[in-house]
Formats: sequence, structure tokens, C-alpha cells
Amino acid sequence: MPRSVNAVASRARRKKILNRTKGAFGRRRNVWTVAKNSWEKGQTYAYRDRRDKKGSFRALWIQRINAAARLNGLSYSELMGKLHQKDIQLSRKVLADLAMNNPEAFKEIVNTVK
Repeated sequence: MPRSVNAVASRARRKKILNRTKGAFGRRRNVWTVAKNSWEKGQTYAYRDRRDKKGSFRALWIQRINAAARLNGLSYSELMGKLHQKDIQLSRKVLADLAMNNPEAFKEIVNTVK
């Protein structure tokens, strides 16, 4: 009896990966083993960087808040400490947005905690 290897499914699996590596450079796009390895590594980076992105945005928000706070006579740490003392619960994301797009409102918050 002939050996059954289900070539249709095997080819479909390979084709799926090769379609996903279409824009890659050189052998990464058309050699099965190279394409598979580069695609898997790319998926690992994507997973890791979805988490790293959150930390990057937090760092950006802190820089923006610090710059705006110093224009109003406080450092970042002083501002955040006083916000916590007064129990004003605004996220860094919101504070950074106010600092960038609505400096008057940010100044009022700073004056409230001073």
C-alpha cells in the first residue's frame, strides 16, 4: 500500500507562512526554513513589544508632565506627591494630555496642589 503523507495539508501550511513573509528581503521571503524562522522570530518580537510599548508611553507621559510642571514651578516628583496627598486621582496619560493640549487646565491643577 502506498504511503500517505497528506501533501495537500503540508503544502497549505508552508504556503501560509510564505504568504506572511511576502515583503521580506532575500531568502526570508521564499526559502521555507529561512522564512519560517524569520516569521517566528518576528512574532516573538511583536509579542514582547506590545508589552514594551506600554512602558514607552508611560516614560513619554512622565517627560511631558515634568516639562509642564517645571514651567509652573514644580518638579515631576513634587507634583505627583502633592497630587497623591490631596487625593486627586488623575492618570499620567490624562495629565500629559492636559499638559500638551490644555496648559491652562494643567496650570489650574498645579495651583490647586501648591
